Order: sequence, then C-alpha cells, then structure tokens
Amino acid sequence: MTHPDLVALLPLVILSGGTVVVLLAAAFVRRHGLALALTLMTLAGAALALIPAGALPPRPITTLLVLDGYAVYYLALLIAAAFAVALLGHGYLARRNEQREEFYVLLLTATLGSAVLVMSSHFASFFLGLEILSVSLYGLVAYSRERERSVEAGIKYLVLAGASSAFLLFGMALVYTSLGSLAFGPMSALLASNAARPGANALVLPGLALIVVGVGFKLALVPFHMWTPDVYEGAPAPVTAFLATVSKGAMFALLLRYFRGLGDYGSTPILAAFTLIAIASMLAGNLLALLQRNVKRILAYSSIGHLGYLLIAFLAVGDLAAGAVTFYLTAYFITTLIAFGVVSVVSDGEEEADDIDDYRGLYWRRPWLAVLMTAALFSLAGIPLTAGFLGKYYVLAAGVQSSLWILALVLVVSSVIGLFYYLRVVVAMVSAPSEAPARALARVPVAGGLALAVLAVLIVWFGVYPGPLIHVIRSAVAGLS
Repeated sequence: MTHPDLVALLPLVILSGGTVVVLLAAAFVRRHGLALALTLMTLAGAALALIPAGALPPRPITTLLVLDGYAVYYLALLIAAAFAVALLGHGYLARRNEQREEFYVLLLTATLGSAVLVMSSHFASFFLGLEILSVSLYGLVAYSRERERSVEAGIKYLVLAGASSAFLLFGMALVYTSLGSLAFGPMSALLASNAARPGANALVLPGLALIVVGVGFKLALVPFHMWTPDVYEGAPAPVTAFLATVSKGAMFALLLRYFRGLGDYGSTPILAAFTLIAIASMLAGNLLALLQRNVKRILAYSSIGHLGYLLIAFLAVGDLAAGAVTFYLTAYFITTLIAFGVVSVVSDGEEEADDIDDYRGLYWRRPWLAVLMTAALFSLAGIPLTAGFLGKYYVLAAGVQSSLWILALVLVVSSVIGLFYYLRVVVAMVSAPSEAPARALARVPVAGGLALAVLAVLIVWFGVYPGPLIHVIRSAVAGLS
C-alpha cells in the first residue's frame, strides 16, 4: 500500500472512522445535536478528502477498487446527498419519540457502502459494498418502530433484498466459472479470447442474466419493482429520499462502469433485455402512478419511470451516453431530495403527510414549501427552466444519436402521461383549503430549510446555466471505458 493509495482511500477511511465516532458518542452521550454535528463533520471531511484524491491520476487500489474522475464525481454526489438527508432527518426526528442518534450511524454506514460501490472494480468489492448499503437500509427503512407500516416495509425490503442478493451471487459464480476472474477489467479480454472456442462462454450469458435480475431489484426496474411503493410509503421520508437517490445512484454508477467495461460483448441479448426492461419501466411506472392518492407512492412509481429513462442513455453509444446518465442522475438527486424534503417538513410528529389532501391549500398556508414542491414536480415532469428538463433532453439526445427510436418515442409518450399525476398534486396545493381542519404544520427546522433552499437554487441554476456542470461531468466520464 503506497502513499497515493492511502490518499485515494482517505474518503472511505474518514467515513468509516466517523461512523465509529458517532456510534461511540451515542453510547456515552445521548444528544441529538451532537450526533448531527459529528455526522456533518464526517461527511464534510470525506468531501474535502476528495480534493487530494481527485488530483491523483486514475489508479487501481489493489484489485478491488479504482479511483478515477468518474468515481470522484459520484463520491462527491453521494456525500452531498447524504449531507442533505442528515439535515432533513434532524428536523424530522426532532418531532418524533425515537432513538435519534442511531439514525446517523446507519446513514453513515449506508453512505460508506454506496462509496464502495462506485469505486468497485471487482465482484468481491461490489458485493461487499452492496451488503454494507443493504444492511444499513434494513434498519433505516424500519426505523420508526411505532409505525406498523415502517416495520412492515423493513421486513419486506429485508426478505426481497436477500432474495436479490442470492441471484447476484449465483450470477457472479457462473461468470467466474466461465471466465476464471472476478475483476471487471480483464472480463472483456477474456470474453474475446474465449470467443474462438465453442461453448467457452456458455455460462456467461445466464450469469449476466442473473446479475441483471439482482441489479433490477436494487434499481426497482420492471418487473422487479413490486417492493418499491410499499417501502417508499412505509419508510421515514428522509430515508425514502436516501433510498431513491444515494442507493439507486450508486448502483447505477456501478452498472454503467461494469457493462461499459465489457466492450463489444454489449451486443448480446442482455442489452435486448435491458431494452424491454426500459420500455416496461417507463410505461408501467407512469401508468401505475395515475390513480394513486398517496404522494410517496406517486413518487415511488415515478422513480420507476425515471430509471427507465436512464436506461436509454445506458443503452446508447457515443460520446453523449455516459454524460447523459451522470447529468440526469445529478438532476434527479436534487429534484427527489426537494420532493421528499417537503414531505419531511409537512409531516407532523405522528403520521406522515402521505395523502394528496394533506397538501390541499398548501400555497395558502406555507407558500414557499408549495413553491419548492411545485419546482420539484415540474423538474420530474421535464418542464423547461428546471434541471429535470435538461436531464431528460440530454437522455433523449443520447438515444436519438444511437438511433434508439422506439425508446425515444416511449420516453416522450410516458413523459406526457406523467404530467397528469404531477399536476394533480400541484392542483391540490393551489386549491382553496377544505372546510375540514387542515393538518397542523410544524415550524420548519432551520437545518432542513437551509438544505431545501440550496437545493432549490441548484434545480433552477442547472436548468438555466448547466454549462459548468456539463463540463465537469464530461471530464469525469472521459476515462470511462
């Protein structure tokens, strides 16, 4: 282990050490504010450690991890999202009778697992990072022990995530049996060298198919999406924000790195399967959301559609593809954090603000919260002047460049369908308050309000002036195979 290797690993070391510090502090001093402060310091320290790490040339760290511009960008994105979730979670937990400090331990551990995922260059580190993330999410999803839906959601996620991990392991075993390697880098060369021998790669295709099943569950792609609305509804709102952004973003970043590394093997039936999954996810996600009245379930089905949009750029070839995925994920992170941040703030100390009626007349009671929610919904719908519009345009351009005409058409049609259920929530917010007593709105926490304000600036800034961000993204993905 050389000095540059230690510098490259420093973000992971800080996340690991910070998790232990928060755990020890919670064991001896039960102070919510202290746990938040230590968590924010850990995340800030990990972000600062990316500066010297990013200055290094791309380098492998043993055979398990790799640090390059792609990994550094996604590490920064995941850490920033976790920082926002910690701020939102502080105000959310302050209104509830929960053991608050352990929330931050699980949050940091899940962020560490996500960081390992985006740096993975080997199936062993892939699975290790995934399990660190998943085990933390089991506790986070079921964190509100007094809410039956939260515990139910945690059990569902535990059982189904365990089953998906079994598919992943079996798929990895088949690929290893055929190729004799678990490292991403040599796989393309091994596939090419075995191509001349009949049957040499016979187990690779079923192995990749099983891996796709496991990854499809983690990303909530159709037909592996059935857990999503129940878990989104049952989990605490800040946890749902983390699950929809950091968890899925880390998995998609690894998926892009892995399949890009396979090179010409991308012409196999696996990509045809991804095409069908993308079409099904875009249509099913938007159609199933049409008649929902629960806002968190609406956002859950919406996320299924958005992951289908992302698959268009994933399937595309050319210079736009990887950049389109990364820009779209960035816009999606910001937008989703705002949406679930508003849900966190509107929710009271007992039940979450789930029903559309809970938002009726919000423009008259809390105008700025309603404006933020409207901006997030418009961004998800792809309305101009928002980051979501440019993200969707970028994905569409990548699809058209690669002549993925059917996928591009489905994107346009499903986006039009999605306008209906996004506007349902907006119409409810601008409607006159009902005669029934409205849900009492607690005072907006300073930390959560600050996080929402910064995210609101970003959603408009990247929608109006995306040039600097696009330049950074292009530099980050330039070395991706």
